[in-house]
Amino acid sequence: MVASSPCRFSSMASAMLFSVLVVFILLENAAGETRHYKFNIEYHNVTRLCHTRTLLTVNRKFPGRPLVAREGDRVIVKVVNHIANNVTLHWHGIRQLTTGWSDGPSYITQCPIQTNQSYIYNFTITGQRGTLWWHAHISWLRVSIYGPIIILPKRNESYPFVKPHKEVIIMLGEWFNSDPEAIISQALQTGGGPNVSDAYTINGLPGLLYNCSSKDTYKLKVKPGKTYLLRLINAALNDELFFSIANHTVTVVEGDAIYTKPFETDKLLISPGQTTNVLLKTKPEYPNASFLMAASPYFTGQGTFDNSTTVGILEYEHPSNHKSSKTLTLMQPTLPSINATGFVANYTGRFRSLANAKFPANVPKTVDKKFFFTVGLGTSPCPKNTTCQGPNNSSKFAASVNNVSFSFPTVAILQAHYFGQSNGVYTTDFPTQPLIPFNYTGTGPNNTNVINGTRVVVLPFNTSVELVLQDTGILGAESHPLHLHGHNFFIVGQGFGNFDPSKDPAKFNLVDPMERNTAGVPSGGWIALRFLADNPGAWFMHCHLDVHTSWGLRMAWIVLDGAGPNQKLQPPPSDLPKC
Repeated sequence: MVASSPCRFSSMASAMLFSVLVVFILLENAAGETRHYKFNIEYHNVTRLCHTRTLLTVNRKFPGRPLVAREGDRVIVKVVNHIANNVTLHWHGIRQLTTGWSDGPSYITQCPIQTNQSYIYNFTITGQRGTLWWHAHISWLRVSIYGPIIILPKRNESYPFVKPHKEVIIMLGEWFNSDPEAIISQALQTGGGPNVSDAYTINGLPGLLYNCSSKDTYKLKVKPGKTYLLRLINAALNDELFFSIANHTVTVVEGDAIYTKPFETDKLLISPGQTTNVLLKTKPEYPNASFLMAASPYFTGQGTFDNSTTVGILEYEHPSNHKSSKTLTLMQPTLPSINATGFVANYTGRFRSLANAKFPANVPKTVDKKFFFTVGLGTSPCPKNTTCQGPNNSSKFAASVNNVSFSFPTVAILQAHYFGQSNGVYTTDFPTQPLIPFNYTGTGPNNTNVINGTRVVVLPFNTSVELVLQDTGILGAESHPLHLHGHNFFIVGQGFGNFDPSKDPAKFNLVDPMERNTAGVPSGGWIALRFLADNPGAWFMHCHLDVHTSWGLRMAWIVLDGAGPNQKLQPPPSDLPKC
């Protein structure tokens, strides 16, 4: 046997090392990168509408900075609380597979981060790409603590639509001249409806239709003949919003970080919590005009609301031989009427999943458990010897799911569940259907009082669920954008009036229904959802109109561990905040 020469051995070793490096790089790319962020919760003085307020912000930015990652990346966010309020952060729409400790809703998955304390949110983005967002998840703090999440496709993967010339984030929000924490605190005390916002905003700016705001107007400069991807996010506290750009049509390509079958529209509806990606194809030639982009409320309830419009300006970069843009015509869009329920039903019905080989719609075809939940407003009795500002000045406003108004415990539900200490924290008897059936969209019951409790639904791992959410007209029919944490769901059906379990399921779409994390229960109607409970943990479900959440339109699901190693909730992190 002839011994190998050093040269030959060296080249073999190099080849092996190269192979190992190639495998390592491939694994690294497959597993994704780790992205580190530090979010300091800080005070920051901001002036809008000639009012200066001390806002609660992340890193003194309003809105907050984008969190950018790729599908498959691990994200580590250290949050340090420098303010007097307790705080938590929620990564809205991120599945948090087995990492429920990082989901963020206060007293559901964690105790809040107290003053001068910190907490590290640590999660992996699995099987998701698109636009989501992050926000505070305690009381009304998300009014100014919010920002976008941009999940890019994996390296060497492309969008299932034309590559845009540029990508633009457009966040819709609300501005209050006074402190929103004082507003909701007073409303809960008096039992009345809270004061409404003073303006809507586009990327934190109210726009030129408001007093004192001509300089606080968002401007988007575009070039003719280009395609722009607009990442639209509704971060408003209490309002669903219409959005339109004058004299332009857009193509919807994604909702809640799920690709859609593309469709064209000149008007959109985005509910709080929802995101919508659209392609804007600019005009082929310089148009000699500028165009307002506008957002105004969709409101179907009985109370007061902020009936105003925020605008930004779409400006075309003009060639040097054109006159200055200051003398250009400013075109205005036409938005739907405030209570355009017909437009909303038609628009939301146009959303369809791509449902192809690469992006399948894995809607559960069979169902293990069915639930029928009513959602709507109600009342709580006034404390003795006091007057209240709710209905008839003799009660307080409340809201409920199946007439149960959810009370937060004093410790986190996920902790109590994980350590087997649920006694005195929550009960597992949340009703699967209304305790007393009635004509939900007709004349309501005489007794409008809700039941208070911390009740949850427990689901075995991998339970396929069908959930019908029915709006009630007890204190007037109203649209309710419902958000489910830890899961996406498929919208298999929707309609007006009372859900008919004998007829309506025959019309369910089980082929290409839209998949989302937030969906509007139609005003005076119902929506049918299906999802697979494949994520162990405690998961909040609530109306994303924060006033309704504050009144109790919220509940929680507990999904038990599965048998496999990747089907179990991970142990809690060592820095999990204490109550």
